[in-house]
Amino acid sequence: MTNLKRENLNIDIAGLKLLQHIEPKKTVLNYIGLKAIEIDEKSSFKESLNGFEACITVICGKANVKVNENEYKDLGQRKKNFDRNPTDSVYVTNKDSYEITSDSKARVIISYAVTDKVMKSQLIKASDNTTERRGKGMNKRLVNNILPDSSDISDKLIVVEVYTDEANWSSYPPHKHDTETETETFLEEIYYHEMDKEQGFVFQRVYTDDRVLDETMSIYNHDAVMVPRGYHPVAVPYGYDSYYLNVMAGPNKNWKFHNEADHEWILERKDVE
Repeated sequence: MTNLKRENLNIDIAGLKLLQHIEPKKTVLNYIGLKAIEIDEKSSFKESLNGFEACITVICGKANVKVNENEYKDLGQRKKNFDRNPTDSVYVTNKDSYEITSDSKARVIISYAVTDKVMKSQLIKASDNTTERRGKGMNKRLVNNILPDSSDISDKLIVVEVYTDEANWSSYPPHKHDTETETETFLEEIYYHEMDKEQGFVFQRVYTDDRVLDETMSIYNHDAVMVPRGYHPVAVPYGYDSYYLNVMAGPNKNWKFHNEADHEWILERKDVE
């Protein structure tokens, strides 16, 4: 069985709390990575990128991000993650260096994609995000697009946030993007999960048509799921709301997916909004 779940690390390092750390090419993933960090006024996080591009998303609280000589202060538009409104991010290109600090406390997600191209590091304001509502019936979710596949800011990196209400499904009907065809692209994916209540959980299944890969996981607050291939739906229990941040990248920056044929009929249901 492939180990796709990464449990909350909750490791204190020099005043930082490292919640997740997924490195490309050191897991089942070759194109993407992720760090989830809680930072306070007594700590900072520094990094120089070599062979990677990154997107720093302030999911709650306020943070400052310095990229080379450019400093962006008081980033972050949510006191709590489940305020749901779009938030600020900073794109950092390959070959640049950055530092994250906070004057109070913040939680940030750093998404990575492998690239040898040099782009332009820049601020992605909350107002630059596009927001959409997807699904119907018990399949509704709210999406904040930070770096969609249509963005020309990044070379390979795609980053989106998804909020799913209690008793709803998400990434459903089951879909995949693991094959290069005219109607589908190959993109690896990471799901970083949070719940509106600490004790909450969701279920996520990752599986292929031949069931060579078939895992169903109980996912708790700050856990992450790696999707190297296959379908990957999420089920949210009654009483808890779900958040996840998606990181995607592959050989080409284009999100075209294939729904599992057995369940595609669900899209034709005439559910009342």
